[in-house]
Amino acid sequence: MSIDKPGKDMRRTVNPGDRISDEPQSIEEKAQQLAVDHVPDITGDVVTVPTYFIVEEPDGEKKALHHVKDAEEISDVVRQMRVDENGDRIMD
Repeated sequence: MSIDKPGKDMRRTVNPGDRISDEPQSIEEKAQQLAVDHVPDITGDVVTVPTYFIVEEPDGEKKALHHVKDAEEISDVVRQMRVDENGDRIMD
């Protein structure tokens, strides 16, 4: 079984926000989806986690990365981020 092709076992995920829709979704729809919404974590801090992280490619194309399935690519994007002297984010 794969997170790319959810089967019946994927429907029993601990976190319903981890599920990938069987129906096509736009970038805007994915941007609104939350995996965890206002829930305390192990430290007691209340957190909200998006299901998809929307990133912009160097060519300007926007891409939705699933917080579980695409975790490695999300880490790569974070490592590439830098901040300029004004505090604005820039990509290497």
